[in-house]
Amino acid sequence: MSKKHGDTRLVYSTDTGNLCGDCGKKLSKCQCSAEKVPDTDGIVRLQRQVKGRNGKPVVLITGLPLAAADLKLFAKKLKSKCGVGGSIDGSTIIIQGDKRDQLKQELQAMGYQVKPGGG
Repeated sequence: MSKKHGDTRLVYSTDTGNLCGDCGKKLSKCQCSAEKVPDTDGIVRLQRQVKGRNGKPVVLITGLPLAAADLKLFAKKLKSKCGVGGSIDGSTIIIQGDKRDQLKQELQAMGYQVKPGGG
């Protein structure tokens, strides 16, 4: 029962919530979620959608190469420029209303390659 190799890696614990599932470090010191940036092809896509939203149009913005914290700030900036509400779902920004033209101009001014699509 002695430790021959000095392996101190956690094998099993009933104590949940303290350790990251990916790296095994304490959650206060874990940098896994902050480092993840979605892989994109460099094209930001704007898609109009009304299905499942009681006929009210929204614009989905996908393909932004930003981390979660930066995406939240970027969405706030876009929503204030358009004067509408919205939310974030994973790596997708949802903007209320059909503001594709205005969003396309704003994103192109920021240096993104934009491709409109959908409805």
